Amino acid sequence: MALDKPYQDVPGTIIFDAEQSRKGYWINQFCMSLMKAENRERFKADERAYLDEWPLSEEAKQALLARDLNWCMSLGGNIYFLAKLGSTHGLSFQQMAGSMTGMTEEEYRNMMINGGRSAEGNRYIGEDGDSQAHRQPQGSAGKQKGGQ
Repeated sequence: MALDKPYQDVPGTIIFDAEQSRKGYWINQFCMSLMKAENRERFKADERAYLDEWPLSEEAKQALLARDLNWCMSLGGNIYFLAKLGSTHGLSFQQMAGSMTGMTEEEYRNMMINGGRSAEGNRYIGEDGDSQAHRQPQGSAGKQKGGQ
């Protein structure tokens, strides 16, 4: 039974839910293995050989080798687990986040210091300029904050 997931209508956003968790289980397990120094060294010595030890799809292996975090997340990778991949190669979370946005580390840092990404045009894929009331889950239209 498919669940209604209104949060999938947010552009450029992958929500890590139960479905994504199942989908990315082995990506995330691989990333968690990088918490051990000996695994980080084995991975850095021969990345493909280390990845081949895991029951990952070829697409997941390619996404990990490319360090394409958006691709990894689309395959179920969780950014907090994927951070271990970046850390293995000496990247800060800020550098990794910048790579996900197509920005340099400095551009990303400045955007965040200045309040983050503009909400204009980024609220909903189906946004048409009308009131957001039509986006509320069924049964919640007209309710005030606090359920009144």
